[in-house]
Amino acid sequence: MKGIYIILSFAFVTATVSCNEVKRKPSNIYMPDMAYSRAYETYADRDSSIFTADESERGTKIFYNNRPVDGTVARGEEMPFHIAKDANGDTTNYHASKMVVSPIQSLSETELIEAERLYLINCGICHGSNLDGNGPLYKGGDGPYAAKPATLVGDVKYETMPEGQMFYSVAYGKGQMGSYASQLSRKQRWQVIAYIKHKQKEAKVDTAPAAVAKAN
Repeated sequence: MKGIYIILSFAFVTATVSCNEVKRKPSNIYMPDMAYSRAYETYADRDSSIFTADESERGTKIFYNNRPVDGTVARGEEMPFHIAKDANGDTTNYHASKMVVSPIQSLSETELIEAERLYLINCGICHGSNLDGNGPLYKGGDGPYAAKPATLVGDVKYETMPEGQMFYSVAYGKGQMGSYASQLSRKQRWQVIAYIKHKQKEAKVDTAPAAVAKAN
């Protein structure tokens, strides 16, 4: 009988202790940032007191400026082009784009086939499958488009145009040609330009023997 009282007393003490508030803040915490993360809601107002745009306040608040970390490239955005579009009436950046070198200096046989496919789908309707500016929209002057598009092969202006300037025109549009940024990724734009340069070089090789024979 005495043993039952002892057991009941022990159970009562245990239950009483268990009901007491658990201490949530120990006196010493090793690596508190790992113990208590400074998590925040994905769509929380960035003007909230936990955010700061001031680098001097780093460590006391979460630094968040709604921009990617410097030097990083978003997935699918390889081969970045750092020249912005000119304002209306300005051509500063268009001329500056001449200095941009293409990251694609040569195309493998497989890449050349893909680049040709991209060109025919996006560019051939205006510039023609032979890059002579005689696509279905112009059709020798009988098409629905009255002005002849640029002759990419056979016109020294475009044969000497730097790759970076071509990229600028494709990315932002130039003259009557609109932007193809929504149709072609940066890599695809560079591939199309590499294809155009390849065809230009190919045409020069084909015409060189004829020019030599004519001179003789």
